[in-house]
Amino acid sequence: MRRTALVIAGALLLTACGGGASSGTDSGKVVFWDTSGPNEHPVFDKAAKDCAAKGGYSVDVQQVSFDQALANYKTAAQGGQGPDVLRSDVGWVAQLAQNGLIADLSDAVTDTSDYLDGPLGSTKYNGKTYAVPQVTDTLALLYNKKKLTDAGVQPPATWDELKTDAPKLGGPNAIFLNNDAYYALPFIYGAGGDLLDVPNKKIVVNSARNVQALQTAKGLLDAKAATTALDQANSYNNMKAAFSAGQVAMEIDGPWSVVDLLKGDAFKDPANLGVAVLPGVTAGKGSGPIGGQDYVVRQGTKAKASSVKLIQCMSATDAQVSISKQLGLLPTRKSAYDSPDVKSQPTVTAFEPAIKQAHPRPWVPAGAQLFDQLKIDYAYVLSGQKDAKTALDEVAKTYKDQVVTDYAAG
Repeated sequence: MRRTALVIAGALLLTACGGGASSGTDSGKVVFWDTSGPNEHPVFDKAAKDCAAKGGYSVDVQQVSFDQALANYKTAAQGGQGPDVLRSDVGWVAQLAQNGLIADLSDAVTDTSDYLDGPLGSTKYNGKTYAVPQVTDTLALLYNKKKLTDAGVQPPATWDELKTDAPKLGGPNAIFLNNDAYYALPFIYGAGGDLLDVPNKKIVVNSARNVQALQTAKGLLDAKAATTALDQANSYNNMKAAFSAGQVAMEIDGPWSVVDLLKGDAFKDPANLGVAVLPGVTAGKGSGPIGGQDYVVRQGTKAKASSVKLIQCMSATDAQVSISKQLGLLPTRKSAYDSPDVKSQPTVTAFEPAIKQAHPRPWVPAGAQLFDQLKIDYAYVLSGQKDAKTALDEVAKTYKDQVVTDYAAG
């Protein structure tokens, strides 16, 4: 939800098809929609073609826009068209499964013991497996080592520590807070909160813990211990620009940002970029959301067997090690982290502790919609236009009225 891939015209996307309903035989040709960005696509393209060559089938790898992929896939798949394999955001799987647009892979993915529990959770819906974890990620505290060393401070373990140390780091320039909903989750999870209580089908986004969490974020701004953007459209880019230029000492971001950050003046020496587990209300309780990508297979594809072979090959330990070595992405297999090639990746080793503390998002069909109203109201809280309780009560009402209507109000 945070990367943007090269855009292909919508008309082309809808004509790229793997066929209609399954005839019981395998076509031997897999159309794979790759939603990765321009830096990553060549690596996934080669990996897919290598897998096809070894597996005795062919693959047509098409790079598609991440921002448009879900809508275009749903439109195509509902008409029996579209790719055979989609690189899906972890938050899309439950929705696609509920809508009958991806295949049940329970019989094909029988041994999941090597996968990390966090990303594996995103592949399940109603007790069945609908995806294979490709890559995982989370948010962490990124910091300018020189700035913190010169100030004589360590990466903060709590938000109160950050507030205390901020004057030594330039006050508001201590940290840049992105005012997007996804970046509210570290405050919510770090306070022990959540958006939904899924097992009990209850809306908890406006809990007392979450009100405290957003008050904590706003409190950093009020104490002149943080800065944020005046608008939301450019908030993320402004944050990255300020951090990579050395204007602010810290930001909250994920491993996908590292390649761009290392191009900035502050990190011409890559060793100056530090990564720490997020602060929390109490030390050791900081947590970011589980993100990443999964592989899914379109329901009704004529290339089911070949598609399963492709995703099994591309999610195998050796493939994950190769991809991590080339791109610094975080594997989803436990065994991959034992590889010297993975251990030698600074981004992977830096983010591994944060991954271990990452918090599962609600893996529900409406998961992506949970951010729509929260995005608006979190920005209002940070700008002082609404207090935290009023804002979260509004989010909870939207959830009840429009998003998870069968859930009980908190």
